[in-house]
Amino acid sequence: MKPKEILCQWVDAFNNGDVETISELYDENAINHQVANEPVKGKEAIKKMFEEEFSQAKMVCIVENIFEDGQWTILEWRDPLGLRGCGFFQVVNDKIIFQRGYWDKLSFLKQHNLPIE
Repeated sequence: MKPKEILCQWVDAFNNGDVETISELYDENAINHQVANEPVKGKEAIKKMFEEEFSQAKMVCIVENIFEDGQWTILEWRDPLGLRGCGFFQVVNDKIIFQRGYWDKLSFLKQHNLPIE
């Protein structure tokens, strides 16, 4: 499967708040680094991260662009509240092994009335 196809599955699972499906897209030793936070290492820790995040806020990823280059796919996104960001996903053997995301955490927390850390 192409990295872009894996990413499209990721977006669908994310928009459905589907922790089981989204976590299955990651390799056992994957790293998810949302630059506003510390890196999350390992599939189980990534699953827990999504469980916590999906329980705190309804998040929607509206795809603006998806680019693919070899093992890498890049997602440029926005949400209905006006937040924008991008994510970089490295996919090997149909599993995400590395993800890095860029977005404005302060704006996200304010938009969802979450405590500012």
